Amino acid sequence: MMNIEDVISMDANLLVSIMNMKLRDNYDSLQSLCYDLDLKEEDIVHRCKSIGYEYNKLHNQFKAF
Repeated sequence: MMNIEDVISMDANLLVSIMNMKLRDNYDSLQSLCYDLDLKEEDIVHRCKSIGYEYNKLHNQFKAF
């Protein structure tokens, strides 16, 4: 299970890949993923945004902007 330390220290590209895989396979929204894994949505969004990705609700995945 991921925790906030994992989110902060993990390579951001790997984090985007893992989040998108989990969103695709197991969750219908970022909110439900964060709730289930006990993560703060804003921490995930901020980390992904730092490398040019933002959460797209329509596609339920992080996409480059």
